[in-house]
Amino acid sequence: MAAPWVVSDELWARIEPLLPVRPPSRRGPKPRPDRDVLQGILFVLFTGIGWEDLPQELGFGSGMTCWRRLRDWQDAGVFDQLHQELLGELNAAGEIDWSRACVDASHIRAKGGAATGPSPVDRGKTGSKHHLICDGGGVPLAVTLTGGNRNDVTQLIPLVDAVPLVRGRRGHPRRKPDVIVADRGYDHDKYRNLLRQRGIRPLISRRGTRDNNQPVRWVVEQTLALLHQFRRLAERWERRTDIHHGFLALACGLITWRRLHAHHERTAMC
Repeated sequence: MAAPWVVSDELWARIEPLLPVRPPSRRGPKPRPDRDVLQGILFVLFTGIGWEDLPQELGFGSGMTCWRRLRDWQDAGVFDQLHQELLGELNAAGEIDWSRACVDASHIRAKGGAATGPSPVDRGKTGSKHHLICDGGGVPLAVTLTGGNRNDVTQLIPLVDAVPLVRGRRGHPRRKPDVIVADRGYDHDKYRNLLRQRGIRPLISRRGTRDNNQPVRWVVEQTLALLHQFRRLAERWERRTDIHHGFLALACGLITWRRLHAHHERTAMC
């Protein structure tokens, strides 16, 4: 089995057309091929290793080369576009459950920088939050980043609005689920009304009552766990939010790619 940071031909065929064209350089050594650099970025994402410790013998190029390429590709929206296109393919295959979407958030430790704050669950240490919305089957639709002290409910509407237009089916592209499922941390009538104004039915547990949404809400917890299996996302080392957002978008694309690949394998077996 290939290492997880090895980019398959099938995945590379989807990513390569999205990469910005770099102008030819007449000075200095020949630039490292994009595919090699992408594998270096994935090595950091999967292992959590520091850029300066990236093994040169694996042929990824230097850590600074990989960091710069990640910065440039994130600026160009490469990984967001990859995620959106893969969502479209899943949607075309009928593998996105729009009947409901689940939201949740998770604290991570952070070394500093923007979008950080004192974590209420980690003795006030500097932290950030990942806010995730996924479909009824756990497919990640969008992830946002805030400081660790931000209240979950305040990020509900920005998170819902961050879902991209997903094509793949006849008719208009879709970005809104029928229902939003959430725990008591999102219990506020103001935000229920804002969801209704968007044509979305809120299914949010109320404080002081039994949480009846847990049986259908476990999928978002599972997807958050998948997201944090990427060790570079389990703890935030990047002070720059654009670099961390690049890792987040790439991770969401990879999780979606796995779902699509699994669908193709099931289809081939039929």
